Amino acid sequence: MLRRDIFRGFLASAGAVFGVKMATAAPAASPRQRVAYHLNDIDKVAFVLGNIKNHYEGTAGDVEIVLVVHGPALAAFKRDGASAAISSRFAGLVKKGMTPHACANTMHGMDIALPDLFEGFASADAGGVVKLAELQMAGYVYLRP
Repeated sequence: MLRRDIFRGFLASAGAVFGVKMATAAPAASPRQRVAYHLNDIDKVAFVLGNIKNHYEGTAGDVEIVLVVHGPALAAFKRDGASAAISSRFAGLVKKGMTPHACANTMHGMDIALPDLFEGFASADAGGVVKLAELQMAGYVYLRP
């Protein structure tokens, strides 16, 4: 490290003597976050939606968020019988850009069709866990609060 600093100092001095300006690297722009949230516990639905809301606020909306829901948690997103608070928070997050996916295996097992769920859901046809693996392979950060 010390040798590198001495060498840079030498180059800067030589550049000043010969009128050559050293190029400085521009700071790299930070890449947009791409995050996959995993939700399967029904008792964590409000908590995870709150995390996603905080994530949007903490990044000033400069984030791409995918929510993958499977197992018991999917029941919380049914149009019939859903709480007004969950419905409202979910709709607000979809407006911010969240892309929700419902596990097709869970939908089949619980006899739920895509139209039975809140507006905005897409089907994870190969399954929720497969969708999560695909997202991770595509560079998404995996979060399971």
